[in-house]
Amino acid sequence: MARTANEYAVFLLLESGHREEVRFPTIQEFQKWYSGELVPKSASNDFISVPIKNIQGEYMVIRPSRIVAIRVEPVFSSSVERFN
Repeated sequence: MARTANEYAVFLLLESGHREEVRFPTIQEFQKWYSGELVPKSASNDFISVPIKNIQGEYMVIRPSRIVAIRVEPVFSSSVERFN
């Protein structure tokens, strides 16, 4: 029986070598943001907003042209926290 992830951790790897993590409640939410916001402006140096729904009072903007890789990792409630 396949398990269902509780949320998805999305790691944005930036040109500068930094890594930012944001979480999406479903893979569909990530895909909607990715295809609707990020892909159309992928070569742009203008800032776009990155949704941070689980941290109240904080927001992030990013230059799409500076993202060099994206890693999506399912997070299960039974997962053990890993510190990298």
